[in-house]
Amino acid sequence: MFDATKTSDWWKGAVIYQVYPRSYQDTTGNGVGDLRGIAQRLEHIAALGADAVWISPFVRSPMLDFGYDVADYQSVDPLFGTLEDFRALLDKAHGLGLRVIMDQVLSHTSDQHAWFIESRETRSNPKADWYVWADARPDGTPPTNWLSVFGGSSWQWEPRRGQYYLHNFLRQMPDLNYHCPAVQEAILDTCRFWLDLGVDGFRLDVCTFYAHDPKLRNNPPNPEIPDGEAFRFNPYSQQLHMHDIGQPETIAFLERLRALCDSYGDRALLGELHESNAVRVHREYTAVKRLQLAYGYWLLGAHEITPPMLRRVAGDLGHSEDSGWPCWALDNHDFSRAITRLGAEDRPEAVTIILAALTCLRGATCLYQGSELGLPQADLPRESIIDPYGREFWPAYKGRDGSRTPMPWEEDRPNAGFSEADPWLPVPSSHRELAINRQVGLPGSTFNRLRQFLNWRKHIPALRDGGMEFLETSSNILAFRRDSEKGSVTCAFNFGATEEVMRLPDVETGKMLEGHGFAAVQKGDDIHLPPFGAFFSVREAA
Repeated sequence: MFDATKTSDWWKGAVIYQVYPRSYQDTTGNGVGDLRGIAQRLEHIAALGADAVWISPFVRSPMLDFGYDVADYQSVDPLFGTLEDFRALLDKAHGLGLRVIMDQVLSHTSDQHAWFIESRETRSNPKADWYVWADARPDGTPPTNWLSVFGGSSWQWEPRRGQYYLHNFLRQMPDLNYHCPAVQEAILDTCRFWLDLGVDGFRLDVCTFYAHDPKLRNNPPNPEIPDGEAFRFNPYSQQLHMHDIGQPETIAFLERLRALCDSYGDRALLGELHESNAVRVHREYTAVKRLQLAYGYWLLGAHEITPPMLRRVAGDLGHSEDSGWPCWALDNHDFSRAITRLGAEDRPEAVTIILAALTCLRGATCLYQGSELGLPQADLPRESIIDPYGREFWPAYKGRDGSRTPMPWEEDRPNAGFSEADPWLPVPSSHRELAINRQVGLPGSTFNRLRQFLNWRKHIPALRDGGMEFLETSSNILAFRRDSEKGSVTCAFNFGATEEVMRLPDVETGKMLEGHGFAAVQKGDDIHLPPFGAFFSVREAA
């Protein structure tokens, strides 16, 4: 379906469908999803209108953080299958016209990784400086005041060396030392291994965490603790993370990684920006010859998303020709599902219109599995929670399991068609009612509306890589124009629950487009947008 050796900007405007492997499809009967299960369901992703698949970690791991604690970068964990299974998945995806983006966790490893096992033994072995080691302060306390995202100090004592090591997440996930040239070379070799296999790019987990301040300076207090779901309960937000993350050495390494990917042709890098000031960081990290795409948490943690908010964020990110490209994300495996978070369980169309708008803004879009069904957040009892983050902060924070439950494929099958065995997380009854086989037969279902729209959008080039200019409207309407060499497309989305009227001179509007599945009526210079409706028109270039 595409030439994997040809250089192109396929990632511009791409819809990237995120698969959480544990929860997509189990083919072995152990209650956990696997690579063969993903391959079995690739037709669903292709038919939805996606351009690429981002697969969360599937390499060898003790699974304390469900794959984000890597024990071997170059082998598939037996829980998910084999390297041959992954090769078969790649071949099938490419045959369907889907790119495959692999999740790479390069900031840290598991403490069971061979590199760390060697590093911790002595202060003089060949890998002694592959991780971040530091002496205790004179009173025996940790070297700095740095905090772990998962709670407590980010330093753990290691008696073999008589030193502390840095871990920004679980204590069993030690941070690699990017000030060590050998570490950078080993990581580049890891990425080269997967590029040689044919992956089309990498999603880079917490890529602002790669390098630390070698002077080990304390972080200052945060004068403005942010609000939101992920910040209320954790002292991590009480610091400005000036020295533990976000160092210039990270940028230098990303430029090396980009050069490696460019040598393979049309490969893409998608970075996760774990920063409170992620909009500023986005400009820095998506500059020329760095990341092609990056996303932050500006929408993922939001409990309200309005047109003025999106205009403000898009303006801050920049949308001129020399701006980097954002990746818009409304849901993922780390945050509560948008349907619940935005209070739209009784009106999923309120989220469908936001997703449609995001795919038309300048940038790519990540679509998390289940979002195409309008799945709500699963409300799991305490005994079902296995996420270490949730177990640590219960009940103030219930963890990430509620957004990671199995994909519901068939309403009447055991575990909604995900597995014949008891799944690793339960399937909520509310999800069973939204199963794919049930929605396929309902013309107005969330799944059918989104599928129709995404496939329609694929044939509008300006919505993928054109420039963007916002139009003045009421606060409930998001309207903008995407320009390309062949002409311009005008888009208007009503985020409100009542009809809105937008005045747009006919000479500016051009020809009204149909087939996208959203309703609107044009009367002279007035565009009538019903609740959660949308309007599209095209004006050919002169």
